[in-house]
Amino acid sequence: MKEIRNILCIGAGYVGGPTMAVIADHCPEYRITVVDIDARRIDAWNSPRLPIYEPGLDQVVARCRGRNLFYSTDIPKGVREADIIFVSVNTPTKTFGSGAGRASDLQFVERTARQIVEYAQDGKIVVEKSTLPVRTAQALSRVLQANAKGLRFQIVSNPEFLAEGTAIQDLDDPERVLIGGTDDPEGQEAVEAVARIYTHWVPREKIITTSLWSSELTKLVANAFLAQRISSINSISALCERTGADVDQVSQAIGMDSRIGPKFLRAGIGFGGSCFRKDILNLVYLCEHYGLPEVARYWESVVDINDYQARRFVEKMLEAMFNTVTEKKVAILGFAFKANTGDTRDTPALAVCRQLLAERASLAICDPRALDNARQELGDADGNVSYTPDPYLACQDAHAVVLLTDWPDFQRLDYRRILDSLQKPAFLFDGRNCLPHQALFNLGYNVYPTGKPPWTHFP
Repeated sequence: MKEIRNILCIGAGYVGGPTMAVIADHCPEYRITVVDIDARRIDAWNSPRLPIYEPGLDQVVARCRGRNLFYSTDIPKGVREADIIFVSVNTPTKTFGSGAGRASDLQFVERTARQIVEYAQDGKIVVEKSTLPVRTAQALSRVLQANAKGLRFQIVSNPEFLAEGTAIQDLDDPERVLIGGTDDPEGQEAVEAVARIYTHWVPREKIITTSLWSSELTKLVANAFLAQRISSINSISALCERTGADVDQVSQAIGMDSRIGPKFLRAGIGFGGSCFRKDILNLVYLCEHYGLPEVARYWESVVDINDYQARRFVEKMLEAMFNTVTEKKVAILGFAFKANTGDTRDTPALAVCRQLLAERASLAICDPRALDNARQELGDADGNVSYTPDPYLACQDAHAVVLLTDWPDFQRLDYRRILDSLQKPAFLFDGRNCLPHQALFNLGYNVYPTGKPPWTHFP
């Protein structure tokens, strides 16, 4: 196989953008080009204001852009010059046809494969970076190999395991790098070519090589297991509220068991982001497709609990606020699905806000990074919604303060000042359990944590 010098990534989103920036940072001898059909997104990557927010990303891009990292809309040129092509395009859940609501929509993956066939002048290593259903590589290979040019392509699976908000750290010091390929000599040579990229900064013992099918399935299963833990503790948070137990005390105690561990056992309003729901539903679809309905129902229940948690949160608000929020102003602190990102894809805040609007509440939404995306997510919603980067303005004259994203900014606010501006009685609903509940109660708030008894001044 020829020497690898040019790397292309098709797709300049939350995965492709940070991944290629970090590879460029650690591998100055490679020329790395990121292409996308969205000219506005590419313009943003070439500007001081990047299209996504990720701590540390600005600095990495600034070091590499124009040196060995380039952004372009010229897909034909990128394909012709590339030795390795990473495919990092969107794979949303289907909204139509067979498998709607569960199966992954692979139209963008297939379209990308056909572009590679059209523009390639020699064989390439094609790397699946998008999260894909198991055995997608087989379909991808059939499209690529059915070319009239006599070109040979090698398919490699290299799923990402990034957490938004810590993506640069996760890329710089990964827990593992997974690379899957075919068992024949050409396939193993392709796996080794991809592995050599990562060995510039990742120890060999952290690079795991598997079959294509195991690699593709591992990504889905990893996300499913993480989401399962969140839904598990959230289901227990409902029981804690009914019995007077404290979910943080429960999670701390069980997390000290080495067989369980403490991570992803923090109760809240539910998981979000682009992957968890999509990947679980994809897993459900695969189980149904392969005749495993019991397994499908098990994993589907993880999503059901997540949806239930958001509904339960709003029901708790209604019960506390005299069974109505009609024409009441509700300050929403946080819309991103987690702190340190502007990503609002599948954010539980959207479900909460839509339910509140259905109850005819007026919403004032504040988020330090996600306001533009919040406007898009709620663009079709009926009701009174305002957006502001100023949390004090959002809370002015509100009947309730609702914390939905655990931004550190919100934990440092002057809650006495906010209290003075609120309608009374003052309600605060902490959907992330990141505020000092007793201190807020002492100030005069009626505080409703998640999975814990409320702190109220009512007799």
